[in-house]
Amino acid sequence: MTFVPNPDAAPIGRIIESDACVAEGAAWLATREPRFAAALEQVGTLPLRRKPDGFAELLSAIVSQQVSTASAAAIWGRVQAAGLASPAGIRAATEDDLRAVGLSRPKMRYARALAEAGIDYAALRILPTEEVIATLVAVPGIGVWTAEIYAMFSLGRADVFAPGDLALQEAARALFDLDERPKERAFRAMAEDWSPWRSVAARTLWAYYRVVRNREGIR
Repeated sequence: MTFVPNPDAAPIGRIIESDACVAEGAAWLATREPRFAAALEQVGTLPLRRKPDGFAELLSAIVSQQVSTASAAAIWGRVQAAGLASPAGIRAATEDDLRAVGLSRPKMRYARALAEAGIDYAALRILPTEEVIATLVAVPGIGVWTAEIYAMFSLGRADVFAPGDLALQEAARALFDLDERPKERAFRAMAEDWSPWRSVAARTLWAYYRVVRNREGIR
């Protein structure tokens, strides 16, 4: 699956490459929205949270689905130790090999689908975010949330949000004094006001979620 960038497509926008980029976005949000200013005073310096891009990062996301953080780390460690963190490794693996490292039958199918997708990961770096997400969600096992997180942290896109994330929804409920968590569609519309720094807005809300969780006893 080879992707050729569309010359008429929208530009990719800012890329978050350093702590200074995150700080710039936080300062913009604090000026734009007083409630973000209040949240940032409580959470302090926001983390960069950049991750590598490529096959292994997406395979790790698949491995982590619907299991605890500790279980995901253990399974991923076995995947890496077995040499399965590459398309070639997955394609060469037998079902017994994949089961031995802890992959369920659905995750075996998703891992093979990703290995066979032929995604040009270098090309994703210069594709508009909408095309990145469309490319990734075409692969079984990768949903919109996973694609948005990949665009945000592996590609460093400054203007991506993940409105389906429950922690973001809960943080927004508390920060903006909402009666309930915003639904995904309404939350996506709400976040448009935070463009072009929606990824930093997400970082702020994730950090604020920890404040809310400690204050309200959320688990």
